Amino acid sequence: MSDWEEENDVPTPATTAPPTDWRSSWKGGAKENVCFGMGNAGGFRAPRERGDPNGSHCQNWRDSYGGNDRVFSRSGDLYACGRRGRGADGSASTPPVTFTVENTSIGRVIGRGGAKIRELEETSGARIKISKGDYEGEVHIFGSSKVQQKAREMIEELVAGDNGPGGFRREPGCDGRFGGAGGGGRSGSIWSAAALQASLEDSPPQAIDWVSMRANRHKYEEMKWQDLPPLKKDFYFESEIVASRCEEEVKAWRKANNDIFVDDLKEGEGEKRPFPNPVVTFDEAFLHYPGIMENIVRVGFAKPTPIQSQAWPMSLKGDDLIAIAQTGTGKTLAYLLPGFIHMDGQPVKRDKQDGPGMLVLTPTRELALQIESECNKYSYKGFKCVCVYGGGDRRAQIKVISAGVDIVIATPGRLNDLQMNELINLHSITYLVLDEADRMLDMGFEPQIMKILLDVRPDRQTIMTSATWPTGVRRLAKTYLKNPMMVYVGTLDLAAVNTVQQTVLFCQDEEKKAYLFNFVHNMEPEDKVLIFVGKKIMCDDLSSDMCLRGLAVQSLHGDREQCDREEALKDFKESVVRILVATDLASRGLDVTDVTHVFNFDFPRNIEEYVHRVGRTGRAGRSGASITLVTRGDWRKAADLIPILERAGQEVPDELVLMAERYEKHKREKEMYGPRGGGGGGVRDRGESNWRF
Repeated sequence: MSDWEEENDVPTPATTAPPTDWRSSWKGGAKENVCFGMGNAGGFRAPRERGDPNGSHCQNWRDSYGGNDRVFSRSGDLYACGRRGRGADGSASTPPVTFTVENTSIGRVIGRGGAKIRELEETSGARIKISKGDYEGEVHIFGSSKVQQKAREMIEELVAGDNGPGGFRREPGCDGRFGGAGGGGRSGSIWSAAALQASLEDSPPQAIDWVSMRANRHKYEEMKWQDLPPLKKDFYFESEIVASRCEEEVKAWRKANNDIFVDDLKEGEGEKRPFPNPVVTFDEAFLHYPGIMENIVRVGFAKPTPIQSQAWPMSLKGDDLIAIAQTGTGKTLAYLLPGFIHMDGQPVKRDKQDGPGMLVLTPTRELALQIESECNKYSYKGFKCVCVYGGGDRRAQIKVISAGVDIVIATPGRLNDLQMNELINLHSITYLVLDEADRMLDMGFEPQIMKILLDVRPDRQTIMTSATWPTGVRRLAKTYLKNPMMVYVGTLDLAAVNTVQQTVLFCQDEEKKAYLFNFVHNMEPEDKVLIFVGKKIMCDDLSSDMCLRGLAVQSLHGDREQCDREEALKDFKESVVRILVATDLASRGLDVTDVTHVFNFDFPRNIEEYVHRVGRTGRAGRSGASITLVTRGDWRKAADLIPILERAGQEVPDELVLMAERYEKHKREKEMYGPRGGGGGGVRDRGESNWRF
């Protein structure tokens, strides 16, 4: 009995009765598949029945499958067919070539390359077998060396998109035989150490010329996108009333509407491009698009918000746009309605496109779901949208995408996952929105955004919205927008809405709960409060305490299940509960217009988050109030809070000024003398100074 037979418990004719099903007596290897065949090469043997020493049963078995040189596989093999022996050119077969490939790439080979593999086997006499293991699969190629090389190059090309140059591994240490007596078995590669070394000497790895690749980056990009369909961007019809407004009239209108500023960020020298005049009514913007007007009339809006009045003409003209405005000022409709018109007016109609035409990237699930709701509310020409976000049903999202959608609203993490697995095609995206760009950068999404935008056509129209204009957002705009226009409402300096009364209270850490419950018990029946905390555990702690006191409350943070988060938001929006305890997850894009109070139980980690928290109230022309608890551990942020209060016309407490002065003095002393008295400096570094309220 051969080694191979001993390894696989092959029954011998003299001692084993013929099984009812000969397949059941065979045991697979580590990868749960065994290849059966005829002939002497490689030690393969067909099953024999007892009393059949001449192998007549085997001959019948061979003949029934069309010849004695065809190899068949058990069902465990994912792909295996073809002939062994000599190649089509008459050359003798060489030892099989074996290499491993990730399981995630096997589907690509079988699905996309199945026809090519069958054609190669029929014309060259090769045999290719692919088997799948627990973590990786094996590819075995039989035939002449020329055929093996051709087949290997074809398979590597098929999976290069999944695994890149490092997708395959060749493991030395095997004697070059597959199966047979004395062979190395199935545990490693069939490449011997000498053969591997010889192959490396014949073709040493070439160093990557990064300098040349960078120099020719634009050339490669042009080659990638050379077959793009035509794109149209300009859909603006300026009415006579808008065009007839003089410069002084336009300046006066912008000044009266929250100080609207416009700027041209075109790179290079030359004159600034003319800015389109703002539209004052919906008719001035969408007179030529009755479908849009029907939606606006149905919703019942009276007039455009300041950011919409100036952003719509710019985006309809096809320019890249940066829109900076405070939260709750209508930025979502500022990009959605022009996006509908843009998609409907493309030369290549929707049914001829390979994928969606509009992509909205947003930082949080809640904001993504809110944008989806707005998109469905203003439905136009039957456009279908899908919301893609982590924590949702991934399979259901893939099913909707596969059925065909026009608009994708996504968080970067989940979209990057679908993109890398080739479950969504972004090549047809012509209208891109980066919503709340500052928040996406704060959450560390920039690497995912970069990967996503590599698959979006470079001549797209891009809209970026943000509530602030920090350095990171400026860098992102410079990288991914081309000669954008900018419109911002108010000032680029960080500022809170002036419709909110901001109150700052000073207390000790152990007194914070008493302040909070005193506020809650004094709430009016129509009040609705959003309580912000810094940690998830504190969110659960406060909400549990309130429930024990008989208060109707919901909580919202990142560790809750998605269904629970959606239920909490729904209850709060519909006033089933009037108290919501949340982390900064709710500080961006949460559109609940009737929030009367914001209570900052914990001071936010930076002043930008303070502005966004305060912006959750005082929305849509309403007034609101915010209460912020400040402890001595927050003294680092005192100096940043003072100008926010001053710009909004709020009273600045003397304690806050004193806190800021003491911290500045502490910093100067630390720079001059270093930490005092060993461990004393560590206490000061944690913010526990000697100042008193």
